[in-house]
Amino acid sequence: MTKATVTQAIAAPISLDTPLTRGDTEITELRLRKPKSGELRGVSLADVLQMQTDALITLIPRLSNPSLTATEVRQMDPADLVQCGGEIAGFLLTKRAKGESE
Repeated sequence: MTKATVTQAIAAPISLDTPLTRGDTEITELRLRKPKSGELRGVSLADVLQMQTDALITLIPRLSNPSLTATEVRQMDPADLVQCGGEIAGFLLTKRAKGESE
């Protein structure tokens, strides 16, 4: 994997409108990485593209850095959940669908 490929596989940091608290640590931003096909097991791709809450609660812990738990994702501000869902849905689109050249 080239450096350019690695860069494209990780989204820009997502600043959370409402930080999450883990013990004494406050999580104010997340990075999501592009999933591998195996990490999409157990979720419907249509549900992911439609940003269904259950699909996002399943996927965000698999793709986030710092790694969140499903419980932490359930406690997210809805605006933050939608922002993460948009990033994940974007990972599933082809370059052509995004209007990028190959």
